[in-house]
Amino acid sequence: MAGQENRRTFLRELGISAAAAPFIWNLPSLGFANQTQRKQRLVVMFSPNGVVPNTFWPDEEGAEFALKESLKPLAPFQDRTLILNGVCDRVRGDGDNHMRGIGCLLTGIELFAGNIQGGSHTPAGWASGISIDQEIKNYLQRNEATRTRFGSLEFGVLVPDRADTWTRMVYNGPNKPVTPIDNAYQMFRKLYGERKDRENLSSVLDGLQDDLGRLSGQLSAQDRHLLDEQATFVREIEQELQSSDNTVSDHALPKLEPGIREQNDNMPAISKMQVELMVNSFVNDFSRVASLQYTNAVGGARMRWLGVDEGHHSLSHEPDSNADAQDKLTRINHWFCEQLAYLTKRLAETPEPGGDGSLLDNTLIVWTNELGKGNSHTLNDIPFVLVGGGLDFAMGRSLKFPRVPHNRLLLSLAHGFGHTIQQFGNPDFCNDGPLSLS
Repeated sequence: MAGQENRRTFLRELGISAAAAPFIWNLPSLGFANQTQRKQRLVVMFSPNGVVPNTFWPDEEGAEFALKESLKPLAPFQDRTLILNGVCDRVRGDGDNHMRGIGCLLTGIELFAGNIQGGSHTPAGWASGISIDQEIKNYLQRNEATRTRFGSLEFGVLVPDRADTWTRMVYNGPNKPVTPIDNAYQMFRKLYGERKDRENLSSVLDGLQDDLGRLSGQLSAQDRHLLDEQATFVREIEQELQSSDNTVSDHALPKLEPGIREQNDNMPAISKMQVELMVNSFVNDFSRVASLQYTNAVGGARMRWLGVDEGHHSLSHEPDSNADAQDKLTRINHWFCEQLAYLTKRLAETPEPGGDGSLLDNTLIVWTNELGKGNSHTLNDIPFVLVGGGLDFAMGRSLKFPRVPHNRLLLSLAHGFGHTIQQFGNPDFCNDGPLSLS
């Protein structure tokens, strides 16, 4: 921090305007020295309303397993996939199961009492603790070697334009829900809207070099030495800017199709745009933590592009004996898995900038849900499908656990980053420590 303060003081003394200074400290290449150690990343992907167990969970346990229909899009990446059955949300308290399902999913702790009325259960408010993605983000941001420009990025796809417990899974802390950005154009502006500022800064530095050159001949040898040090610093900034520009040119900015409105039938197009933006944000090291939330708990998207006219949530309430509904729910989860597979593919085919392997080698994706099964509203057997190599878990397996609390999985995610906390969320569900996944 002292080094950053010295740079601020130096730039101020050189006469850089207050308008130009924020451009400097918003640039990751200037603010953070984070290129020397391996970049580990976490992505949490959410889809709602549970799954159809007999078309989702593999029958086998271990390395030899067959993917059922809902998970078949992951076939090219089966050896990079870890399927966890028997992980349960044991958190109870206020709120209906959809509310607690999403609100406790990443926090592992009860909801506050509140006035948001759910189905037949008591009303509730926001979650009473931080979510694991934000806990990990804070851990990474405390270390200059792993700090990034944004820390975390929250992407959404057709998340309703309202704030309630059903629409939020990420929390900065108790009573602090984080709103996902489900407008791809808005996310684009957040990520890349300051590139013009970088160009402006470059022109300011050009002028500084001229000023320093003119001053040099009028100074003592001692002062010239000091000025040379300052000029070297300015040149280093210029080189960092050029390096940043080269990185962006090597990995072109995503080209978003214009005019895609946030409407039900545009869900596939919005999904693809958000995936492209997320992958590009990792290329430019804007964050190491991200989430991708499809709709919301009780999400009612009508997936007409799959031949499904009914709303997702209403279909999920149909009994198991309704074969047509079971088939449509399987198609819906197959489509969500296709989105996961597309994200996985894009990460796998993108080289790790400045490092070895691909983005996927250093990223773990966790696909999950607020319910285990829609028509029973169970919080047992919450779907957790992990893909990638970011946390060095032993992948390519189907595991079955005896109703373990999902808090233990949340601990495993933190430990995978070297953040060896012993409790997370409700401590009653952390007694046996993190799940052993390595």
